[in-house]
Amino acid sequence: MMPAMPNRRPQLSIVAPAASPEEAAAVVAALERFMRETAPTAAPALPPVSGWVGAARLEAVERAPGREPWL
Repeated sequence: MMPAMPNRRPQLSIVAPAASPEEAAAVVAALERFMRETAPTAAPALPPVSGWVGAARLEAVERAPGREPWL
C-alpha cells in the first residue's frame, strides 16, 4: 500500500478589514483558480514491471555478473 500523500496546497484566506466577505471570497476563488490552472502536470505513470524485474531491482542484481563489482 502506498503512503498517503501530504496535502501541499496552501489554505488561502484574506485578512483585510475593509473587504466584504463577498470580495474576500472572490479573491480567494480567483487565487485558487490561478493555482489550479498554472500547476505543473502530473508525471506519467511508469509502466508496470514484471515480478522478476522488480525482485532484481530490489536485490540490486547486476546485469554483467562476470565483472568484479568491488573494483
